[in-house]
Amino acid sequence: MQRVTILGSTGSIGVSTLDVLARHPERFEVFALTAATRWQPLLEQCLAYTPQYAVMSDPRAAEQLRQALQRSGSKVEVLSGTEALVAVAQDSSVDTVMAAIVGAAGLLPTFAAVKAGKRVLLANKEVLVMAGHLFMAAAKTHGAQILPIDSEHNAIFQCLPLAGPLAQGIALAELGVSKIVLTASGGPFRQLPLSQLSQVTPEQACNHPNWSMGPKISVDSATMMNKGLEFIEACWLFNARARDVEVVIHPQSVIHSMVEYVDGSVLAQLGNPDMRTPIAHALGMPERLPSGVERLDLVRSARLDFEALDEERFPCMTLARQAAERGGTCPAILNAANEEAVAAFLASQLQFNDIAQVIAAVLDSVESAEPVSLDAVQQADLSARQRARVAIQQISAKQ
Repeated sequence: MQRVTILGSTGSIGVSTLDVLARHPERFEVFALTAATRWQPLLEQCLAYTPQYAVMSDPRAAEQLRQALQRSGSKVEVLSGTEALVAVAQDSSVDTVMAAIVGAAGLLPTFAAVKAGKRVLLANKEVLVMAGHLFMAAAKTHGAQILPIDSEHNAIFQCLPLAGPLAQGIALAELGVSKIVLTASGGPFRQLPLSQLSQVTPEQACNHPNWSMGPKISVDSATMMNKGLEFIEACWLFNARARDVEVVIHPQSVIHSMVEYVDGSVLAQLGNPDMRTPIAHALGMPERLPSGVERLDLVRSARLDFEALDEERFPCMTLARQAAERGGTCPAILNAANEEAVAAFLASQLQFNDIAQVIAAVLDSVESAEPVSLDAVQQADLSARQRARVAIQQISAKQ
Protein backbone atom coordinates (compact mmCIF):
# COMPACT_ATOMS: atom_id res chain seq x y z
CA MET A 1 0.00 0.00 0.00
CA GLN A 2 1.50 3.32 -1.12
CA ARG A 3 0.71 6.43 0.92
CA VAL A 4 0.37 9.52 -1.23
CA THR A 5 0.52 13.25 -0.55
CA ILE A 6 -0.96 15.47 -3.26
CA LEU A 7 0.42 19.02 -3.29
CA GLY A 8 -2.26 21.01 -5.10
CA SER A 9 -5.14 18.55 -4.93
CA THR A 10 -7.91 20.94 -6.06
CA GLY A 11 -6.24 21.80 -9.37
CA SER A 12 -6.74 19.84 -12.57
CA ILE A 13 -3.72 17.57 -11.95
CA GLY A 14 -4.74 16.93 -8.37
CA VAL A 15 -8.30 16.06 -9.37
CA SER A 16 -7.03 13.68 -12.06
CA THR A 17 -4.64 12.08 -9.58
CA LEU A 18 -7.45 11.41 -7.13
CA ASP A 19 -9.49 9.87 -9.94
CA VAL A 20 -6.69 7.41 -10.72
CA LEU A 21 -6.08 6.63 -7.04
CA ALA A 22 -9.78 5.90 -6.53
CA ARG A 23 -9.59 3.23 -9.24
CA HIS A 24 -6.96 1.32 -7.23
CA PRO A 25 -7.93 1.46 -3.54
CA GLU A 26 -6.03 -1.76 -2.88
CA ARG A 27 -2.75 -0.08 -3.89
CA PHE A 28 -2.98 3.54 -2.73
CA GLU A 29 -3.97 5.48 0.37
CA VAL A 30 -4.23 9.27 0.53
CA PHE A 31 -2.08 10.68 3.34
CA ALA A 32 -2.45 14.43 2.78
CA LEU A 33 -4.24 16.83 0.46
CA THR A 34 -3.25 20.48 0.04
CA ALA A 35 -4.65 23.61 -1.57
CA ALA A 36 -4.08 27.37 -1.49
CA THR A 37 -7.38 29.13 -0.78
CA ARG A 38 -10.18 26.96 -2.25
CA TRP A 39 -11.36 25.32 0.95
CA GLN A 40 -14.74 24.16 -0.34
CA PRO A 41 -13.36 21.81 -3.04
CA LEU A 42 -10.81 20.58 -0.52
CA LEU A 43 -13.64 19.91 1.94
CA GLU A 44 -15.36 17.69 -0.62
CA GLN A 45 -12.10 15.83 -1.27
CA CYS A 46 -11.47 15.32 2.44
CA LEU A 47 -14.93 13.84 2.92
CA ALA A 48 -14.48 11.55 -0.08
CA TYR A 49 -10.89 10.37 0.51
CA THR A 50 -10.40 10.83 4.32
CA PRO A 51 -6.72 11.87 4.33
CA GLN A 52 -4.88 12.16 7.61
CA TYR A 53 -4.04 15.81 6.92
CA ALA A 54 -5.45 18.68 4.90
CA VAL A 55 -3.19 21.69 4.40
CA MET A 56 -4.08 25.14 3.13
CA SER A 57 -1.57 27.86 2.30
CA ASP A 58 -3.98 30.55 3.52
CA PRO A 59 -4.68 30.48 7.30
CA ARG A 60 -8.17 32.01 6.94
CA ALA A 61 -9.18 29.38 4.40
CA ALA A 62 -7.73 26.71 6.70
CA GLU A 63 -9.94 27.89 9.55
CA GLN A 64 -13.03 27.75 7.35
CA LEU A 65 -12.11 24.22 6.29
CA ARG A 66 -11.46 23.20 9.89
CA GLN A 67 -14.87 24.40 11.04
CA ALA A 68 -16.64 22.73 8.12
CA LEU A 69 -14.91 19.40 8.78
CA GLN A 70 -15.77 19.59 12.47
CA ARG A 71 -19.44 20.14 11.62
CA SER A 72 -19.35 17.06 9.38
CA GLY A 73 -17.79 14.91 12.09
CA SER A 74 -14.59 14.34 10.09
CA LYS A 75 -11.35 13.63 11.95
CA VAL A 76 -9.09 15.06 9.20
CA GLU A 77 -6.49 17.33 10.82
CA VAL A 78 -6.21 20.76 9.18
CA LEU A 79 -2.87 22.61 8.99
CA SER A 80 -1.82 25.81 7.26
CA GLY A 81 1.24 27.59 5.87
CA THR A 82 4.43 26.67 4.04
CA GLU A 83 5.89 24.75 6.99
CA ALA A 84 2.87 22.46 7.00
CA LEU A 85 3.19 21.90 3.25
CA VAL A 86 6.81 20.92 3.78
CA ALA A 87 5.86 18.62 6.66
CA VAL A 88 3.31 16.56 4.70
CA ALA A 89 5.71 16.36 1.73
CA GLN A 90 8.56 14.90 3.76
CA ASP A 91 6.65 12.88 6.36
CA SER A 92 8.19 9.47 6.94
CA SER A 93 4.81 7.80 6.36
CA VAL A 94 4.66 9.06 2.76
CA ASP A 95 5.91 7.01 -0.18
CA THR A 96 4.83 9.17 -3.12
CA VAL A 97 4.35 12.93 -3.52
CA MET A 98 2.41 14.43 -6.40
CA ALA A 99 3.94 17.89 -6.85
CA ALA A 100 1.12 19.76 -8.60
CA ILE A 101 1.20 23.22 -7.01
CA VAL A 102 1.27 25.76 -9.82
CA GLY A 103 4.12 28.26 -9.91
CA ALA A 104 6.88 29.24 -7.50
CA ALA A 105 4.70 28.35 -4.50
CA GLY A 106 5.56 24.69 -5.06
CA LEU A 107 9.31 25.18 -4.73
CA LEU A 108 9.88 24.52 -1.02
CA PRO A 109 7.53 21.56 -0.44
CA THR A 110 8.73 19.83 -3.61
CA PHE A 111 12.35 20.26 -2.54
CA ALA A 112 11.42 18.85 0.86
CA ALA A 113 10.01 15.73 -0.78
CA VAL A 114 13.18 15.29 -2.83
CA LYS A 115 15.45 15.72 0.19
CA ALA A 116 13.37 13.12 2.03
CA GLY A 117 14.08 10.64 -0.79
CA LYS A 118 10.46 10.28 -1.91
CA ARG A 119 9.10 9.14 -5.24
CA VAL A 120 8.21 12.57 -6.63
CA LEU A 121 5.66 12.82 -9.43
CA LEU A 122 6.67 16.16 -10.86
CA ALA A 123 3.89 18.23 -12.39
CA ASN A 124 5.29 21.57 -11.20
CA LYS A 125 7.64 22.56 -14.02
CA GLU A 126 8.53 25.84 -12.30
CA VAL A 127 10.61 23.98 -9.70
CA LEU A 128 13.06 22.86 -12.37
CA VAL A 129 12.85 26.16 -14.23
CA MET A 130 13.78 28.08 -11.10
CA ALA A 131 16.31 25.73 -9.53
CA GLY A 132 17.00 22.85 -11.89
CA HIS A 133 20.65 22.33 -10.93
CA LEU A 134 19.87 22.32 -7.20
CA PHE A 135 16.84 20.09 -7.66
CA MET A 136 18.53 17.40 -9.73
CA ALA A 137 21.62 17.42 -7.50
CA ALA A 138 19.42 16.95 -4.43
CA ALA A 139 17.56 14.07 -6.10
CA LYS A 140 20.84 12.31 -6.80
CA THR A 141 22.21 12.94 -3.31
CA HIS A 142 19.09 11.79 -1.45
CA GLY A 143 18.02 8.97 -3.76
CA ALA A 144 14.70 10.52 -4.74
CA GLN A 145 12.93 9.08 -7.76
CA ILE A 146 11.78 11.81 -10.15
CA LEU A 147 8.94 10.84 -12.49
CA PRO A 148 7.70 13.51 -14.92
CA ILE A 149 3.96 14.13 -15.14
CA ASP A 150 3.76 16.81 -17.82
CA SER A 151 2.45 14.85 -20.80
CA GLU A 152 5.45 15.87 -22.93
CA HIS A 153 8.13 14.89 -20.44
CA ASN A 154 6.34 11.71 -19.49
CA ALA A 155 6.20 10.83 -23.19
CA ILE A 156 9.95 11.44 -23.55
CA PHE A 157 10.60 9.35 -20.45
CA GLN A 158 8.59 6.47 -21.92
CA CYS A 159 10.55 6.71 -25.19
CA LEU A 160 13.99 6.66 -23.57
CA PRO A 161 15.91 3.45 -22.80
CA LEU A 162 16.23 4.52 -19.19
CA ALA A 163 14.43 3.22 -16.12
CA GLY A 164 14.52 4.50 -12.57
CA PRO A 165 15.55 7.92 -11.25
CA LEU A 166 16.18 10.84 -13.60
CA ALA A 167 19.11 12.12 -11.61
CA GLN A 168 22.15 10.20 -12.83
CA GLY A 169 23.57 12.74 -15.27
CA ILE A 170 23.64 10.34 -18.21
CA ALA A 171 24.33 12.16 -21.46
CA LEU A 172 21.81 11.71 -24.26
CA ALA A 173 24.60 10.65 -26.60
CA GLU A 174 25.33 7.68 -24.32
CA LEU A 175 21.76 6.54 -24.94
CA GLY A 176 22.07 6.92 -28.70
CA VAL A 177 19.74 9.94 -28.68
CA SER A 178 20.31 12.72 -31.21
CA LYS A 179 17.34 14.96 -30.39
CA ILE A 180 14.30 15.43 -28.16
CA VAL A 181 11.18 16.75 -29.91
CA LEU A 182 8.60 18.53 -27.76
CA THR A 183 5.18 18.83 -29.36
CA ALA A 184 2.92 21.84 -28.78
CA SER A 185 -0.73 22.25 -29.71
CA GLY A 186 -0.26 25.91 -30.61
CA GLY A 187 -3.08 26.90 -28.27
CA PRO A 188 -6.24 28.81 -29.18
CA PHE A 189 -4.52 31.50 -31.27
CA ARG A 190 -2.38 29.37 -33.58
CA GLN A 191 -4.16 30.70 -36.69
CA LEU A 192 -5.45 34.04 -35.43
CA PRO A 193 -4.14 36.99 -37.51
CA LEU A 194 -1.23 38.62 -35.69
CA SER A 195 -2.98 41.98 -35.85
CA GLN A 196 -5.78 40.62 -33.64
CA LEU A 197 -3.65 39.15 -30.85
CA SER A 198 -3.60 42.37 -28.85
CA GLN A 199 -7.40 42.30 -28.61
CA VAL A 200 -7.91 38.79 -27.25
CA THR A 201 -9.57 38.47 -23.84
CA PRO A 202 -8.60 36.36 -20.82
CA GLU A 203 -11.67 34.20 -21.46
CA GLN A 204 -10.51 33.48 -25.02
CA ALA A 205 -6.98 32.73 -23.85
CA CYS A 206 -8.29 30.24 -21.29
CA ASN A 207 -10.32 28.35 -23.90
CA HIS A 208 -7.76 25.72 -24.87
CA PRO A 209 -8.79 23.56 -27.85
CA ASN A 210 -7.54 20.24 -26.45
CA TRP A 211 -6.76 20.36 -22.73
CA SER A 212 -8.72 21.30 -19.61
CA MET A 213 -6.37 23.36 -17.43
CA GLY A 214 -6.36 26.17 -14.89
CA PRO A 215 -6.32 29.82 -16.03
CA LYS A 216 -2.61 30.45 -15.54
CA ILE A 217 -1.47 27.38 -17.45
CA SER A 218 -4.08 28.02 -20.15
CA VAL A 219 -2.70 31.53 -20.73
CA ASP A 220 0.83 30.11 -20.77
CA SER A 221 -0.28 27.68 -23.46
CA ALA A 222 -1.77 30.53 -25.50
CA THR A 223 1.48 32.54 -25.32
CA MET A 224 3.61 29.37 -25.69
CA MET A 225 5.40 30.20 -22.43
CA ASN A 226 4.15 26.87 -21.14
CA LYS A 227 6.21 25.21 -23.85
CA GLY A 228 9.13 27.49 -23.05
CA LEU A 229 9.07 26.37 -19.42
CA GLU A 230 8.76 22.75 -20.58
CA PHE A 231 11.77 23.33 -22.83
CA ILE A 232 13.86 24.38 -19.82
CA GLU A 233 12.44 21.51 -17.75
CA ALA A 234 13.37 18.99 -20.44
CA CYS A 235 16.98 20.21 -20.43
CA TRP A 236 17.25 19.51 -16.71
CA LEU A 237 15.28 16.27 -16.58
CA PHE A 238 17.10 14.61 -19.45
CA ASN A 239 20.52 16.23 -19.12
CA ALA A 240 20.05 17.89 -22.51
CA ARG A 241 21.60 20.99 -24.01
CA ALA A 242 19.32 23.65 -25.44
CA ARG A 243 20.34 22.67 -28.97
CA ASP A 244 19.30 19.06 -28.27
CA VAL A 245 15.63 20.05 -27.86
CA GLU A 246 13.29 21.04 -30.69
CA VAL A 247 9.70 22.28 -30.47
CA VAL A 248 7.15 21.56 -33.21
CA ILE A 249 3.47 22.45 -33.46
CA HIS A 250 1.14 19.44 -33.44
CA PRO A 251 -2.46 20.71 -33.28
CA GLN A 252 -4.13 17.37 -32.50
CA SER A 253 -2.16 16.78 -29.25
CA VAL A 254 -2.13 13.04 -29.95
CA ILE A 255 1.65 12.64 -30.15
CA HIS A 256 2.82 14.01 -26.82
CA SER A 257 6.52 14.11 -27.67
CA MET A 258 9.21 12.19 -29.54
CA VAL A 259 12.80 11.03 -29.22
CA GLU A 260 15.05 10.82 -32.27
CA TYR A 261 17.94 8.36 -32.24
CA VAL A 262 21.26 8.40 -34.07
CA ASP A 263 20.21 5.47 -36.25
CA GLY A 264 17.31 7.48 -37.69
CA SER A 265 14.60 5.94 -35.52
CA VAL A 266 12.01 8.27 -33.99
CA LEU A 267 9.98 6.94 -31.07
CA ALA A 268 6.74 8.71 -30.20
CA GLN A 269 4.24 8.27 -27.37
CA LEU A 270 0.62 8.65 -28.46
CA GLY A 271 -2.61 8.93 -26.52
CA ASN A 272 -5.74 10.96 -26.02
CA PRO A 273 -5.10 14.33 -24.34
CA ASP A 274 -5.92 13.24 -20.80
CA MET A 275 -3.53 13.76 -17.88
CA ARG A 276 -4.64 10.54 -16.22
CA THR A 277 -2.40 8.65 -18.65
CA PRO A 278 0.95 10.06 -17.43
CA ILE A 279 -0.33 10.08 -13.84
CA ALA A 280 -1.22 6.38 -13.98
CA HIS A 281 2.08 5.59 -15.69
CA ALA A 282 4.07 7.25 -12.92
CA LEU A 283 1.96 5.88 -10.07
CA GLY A 284 2.18 2.32 -11.32
CA MET A 285 5.71 2.24 -12.67
CA PRO A 286 7.15 -0.23 -13.50
CA GLU A 287 3.66 -1.73 -13.90
CA ARG A 288 0.89 -0.31 -16.12
CA LEU A 289 -2.36 0.66 -14.38
CA PRO A 290 -5.82 1.24 -15.88
CA SER A 291 -6.34 5.01 -15.85
CA GLY A 292 -9.92 5.45 -17.02
CA VAL A 293 -8.74 7.20 -20.19
CA GLU A 294 -10.67 6.56 -23.39
CA ARG A 295 -8.69 4.44 -25.85
CA LEU A 296 -7.12 6.25 -28.76
CA ASP A 297 -9.01 5.61 -32.01
CA LEU A 298 -6.43 6.13 -34.75
CA VAL A 299 -9.01 5.85 -37.51
CA ARG A 300 -11.21 8.49 -35.93
CA SER A 301 -8.18 10.68 -35.30
CA ALA A 302 -7.58 10.43 -39.06
CA ARG A 303 -4.56 12.72 -39.35
CA LEU A 304 -1.51 14.00 -37.50
CA ASP A 305 -0.29 17.45 -38.59
CA PHE A 306 2.96 19.22 -37.79
CA GLU A 307 4.06 22.82 -38.26
CA ALA A 308 7.22 24.79 -37.59
CA LEU A 309 7.11 27.11 -34.59
CA ASP A 310 6.37 30.73 -35.56
CA GLU A 311 8.46 32.77 -33.13
CA GLU A 312 6.94 36.05 -34.30
CA ARG A 313 3.58 34.75 -33.10
CA PHE A 314 5.07 33.20 -29.96
CA PRO A 315 7.87 35.49 -28.68
CA CYS A 316 7.64 33.91 -25.22
CA MET A 317 9.17 30.72 -26.63
CA THR A 318 12.14 32.75 -27.87
CA LEU A 319 12.54 34.40 -24.46
CA ALA A 320 12.49 31.00 -22.75
CA ARG A 321 15.14 29.60 -25.07
CA GLN A 322 17.33 32.64 -24.46
CA ALA A 323 16.92 32.25 -20.69
CA ALA A 324 17.90 28.59 -20.93
CA GLU A 325 21.01 29.44 -22.93
CA ARG A 326 22.03 32.23 -20.53
CA GLY A 327 21.55 29.97 -17.52
CA GLY A 328 22.14 31.08 -13.94
CA THR A 329 19.04 32.62 -12.41
CA CYS A 330 17.70 33.74 -15.81
CA PRO A 331 15.09 30.96 -15.93
CA ALA A 332 13.88 31.91 -12.43
CA ILE A 333 13.67 35.55 -13.52
CA LEU A 334 11.77 34.53 -16.64
CA ASN A 335 9.28 32.50 -14.60
CA ALA A 336 8.68 35.22 -12.03
CA ALA A 337 8.12 37.89 -14.66
CA ASN A 338 5.73 35.61 -16.52
CA GLU A 339 3.68 34.84 -13.41
CA GLU A 340 3.26 38.54 -12.68
CA ALA A 341 2.44 39.41 -16.29
CA VAL A 342 -0.11 36.59 -16.65
CA ALA A 343 -1.81 37.62 -13.39
CA ALA A 344 -2.03 41.20 -14.71
CA PHE A 345 -3.49 39.98 -18.01
CA LEU A 346 -6.08 37.84 -16.24
CA ALA A 347 -7.00 40.94 -14.20
CA SER A 348 -7.40 42.93 -17.48
CA GLN A 349 -4.48 45.20 -16.59
CA LEU A 350 -2.44 44.16 -19.64
CA GLN A 351 -3.16 43.22 -23.22
CA PHE A 352 -2.19 39.75 -24.42
CA ASN A 353 0.85 40.95 -26.38
CA ASP A 354 2.09 42.88 -23.34
CA ILE A 355 2.92 39.66 -21.50
CA ALA A 356 6.03 39.07 -23.63
CA GLN A 357 6.99 42.75 -23.38
CA VAL A 358 6.98 42.62 -19.59
CA ILE A 359 9.10 39.45 -19.54
CA ALA A 360 11.63 40.89 -22.01
CA ALA A 361 11.93 44.10 -19.99
CA VAL A 362 12.57 42.17 -16.77
CA LEU A 363 15.15 39.87 -18.36
CA ASP A 364 17.00 42.95 -19.62
CA SER A 365 16.91 44.78 -16.29
CA VAL A 366 17.47 42.11 -13.60
CA GLU A 367 20.98 40.77 -13.18
CA SER A 368 21.45 37.01 -13.44
CA ALA A 369 23.73 35.06 -11.10
CA GLU A 370 24.60 31.47 -10.33
CA PRO A 371 21.81 29.90 -8.20
CA VAL A 372 24.04 28.63 -5.40
CA SER A 373 21.16 28.10 -2.96
CA LEU A 374 17.40 28.20 -2.69
CA ASP A 375 17.75 31.56 -0.95
CA ALA A 376 19.54 32.95 -4.01
CA VAL A 377 16.81 31.58 -6.27
CA GLN A 378 14.08 33.09 -4.13
CA GLN A 379 15.87 36.45 -4.06
CA ALA A 380 16.10 36.44 -7.85
CA ASP A 381 12.41 35.57 -7.99
CA LEU A 382 11.53 38.47 -5.67
CA SER A 383 13.65 41.00 -7.57
CA ALA A 384 12.12 39.93 -10.88
CA ARG A 385 8.59 40.26 -9.50
CA GLN A 386 9.29 43.78 -8.25
CA ARG A 387 10.65 44.82 -11.64
CA ALA A 388 7.75 43.13 -13.42
CA ARG A 389 5.22 45.11 -11.39
CA VAL A 390 6.97 48.32 -12.38
CA ALA A 391 6.91 47.31 -16.05
CA ILE A 392 3.22 46.40 -15.80
CA GLN A 393 2.40 49.81 -14.33
CA GLN A 394 4.38 51.57 -17.05
CA ILE A 395 2.70 49.65 -19.87
CA SER A 396 -0.82 49.89 -18.44
CA ALA A 397 -0.41 53.64 -17.92
CA LYS A 398 0.11 54.08 -21.67
CA GLN A 399 -3.08 52.22 -22.63
